[in-house]
Amino acid sequence: MKKTIKPIELKIGSHSFRLPLPDEADILMNQEPPNTATEQGFAADLDEALSFRRLNGRPVAVVVADKTRLCGYDRYLPILIDVLRARGASKETISIYIAYGTHPAQSDAECRAAYGHVFSQYRFVHHDCADETGFADLGATRHGTPVRIRKDILDADPVITFGAISHHYFAGYGGGRKLIFPGLGQREAIFRNHGLFLDPRRRTLSAGCRSGRLVGNPLAEDLAEIEAHRPADLAIHGILDSHGTVCRLMVGSGVDHFLQACEYHGKNCEVEAGKGYDMVVASCGGYPKDINFIQAHKAVHHAAAFVKDGGALVVFAQCSEGIGSTTFLPWFDMGGWDAAFAHLSQAYQGNGGTALSMMEKTRRINILMVSDLSLEDCRAMGVTRIDPPSAASRIRQHSGSIAAIPNASLLVRRWTRSW
Repeated sequence: MKKTIKPIELKIGSHSFRLPLPDEADILMNQEPPNTATEQGFAADLDEALSFRRLNGRPVAVVVADKTRLCGYDRYLPILIDVLRARGASKETISIYIAYGTHPAQSDAECRAAYGHVFSQYRFVHHDCADETGFADLGATRHGTPVRIRKDILDADPVITFGAISHHYFAGYGGGRKLIFPGLGQREAIFRNHGLFLDPRRRTLSAGCRSGRLVGNPLAEDLAEIEAHRPADLAIHGILDSHGTVCRLMVGSGVDHFLQACEYHGKNCEVEAGKGYDMVVASCGGYPKDINFIQAHKAVHHAAAFVKDGGALVVFAQCSEGIGSTTFLPWFDMGGWDAAFAHLSQAYQGNGGTALSMMEKTRRINILMVSDLSLEDCRAMGVTRIDPPSAASRIRQHSGSIAAIPNASLLVRRWTRSW
């Protein structure tokens, strides 16, 4: 009997492809949060949160994310600055720090696109994790991570973080406290923290390091310990929908406020999956979520969790800027998992954990990518590059259980939660 087909559109970059799905296919989607964000409401919340502060002459630090983690900055940064100015801050005392972590710096054109006209009017600081002269050493965590963050952040009052809450495949959640560290951290300290993604005793990736988990996650707990040395005085947590639109801006401070924002984001983006599927067809959600493979990997990781062992994952990820890192592919030339793990566990280096995470997935399932990445790069990662017609053909020929995920950068398989 001929299958009944229903179409679905999956984004890739700024385009989309219409694909056939069997009628019995599940479509797994995040729940869109209600859009309650307004400029007037945001200004009122900020005014109330800062009501006890007079900022005359004090250095003010606003910490924002880079172009890969936008949070309506072109619309809402001017409002934040207006409120700060009304409280006594001046143009000369306000600095806006771009929390690159280990990411490369953006061009002026990219910054204008990300932050709007504010970029041309105020002092923006491009964080450089390799500038050894710019950090204060505040000791070490119980895991041995050196607490090294920017000296000038310690002099600011207040420090305000402003970024979107998101799931993070090994830190549990992104945004919030991660803007100060690793966002404004020193490179070797960042690598030491990221190295907690590895479990050297079992020679596996740490079981607790996964999306949506903070307690029992050694890396997330390390971040919480680092945060205690210099927490933000005010945190603005953005809740985004699947289109990247800011739907809510949660203004507050402290750990409980961060956890509330994570919980709100999580309830919109986590779903049950039973035993998983024989095939999952997924999109990262389009640009900028698939701007490069390092960013697209988050969606690949989330979608792979829905695939049964031995199953197939078909991913739409344009990667117009290629891999997005020069420190990723070399890990695949070391002779396999054991050699790469041994090297990385001795000295964690940039994107080594992402490479091991990818190796773990390709050992368990078959990954096919519709992408602009080269055949050589895909082959190096253990991935098969295919075109859209081939993807459609494989879907038509598939006979097992199947699901589609239109926005895998947001959708996460729900695990038992423990804060």
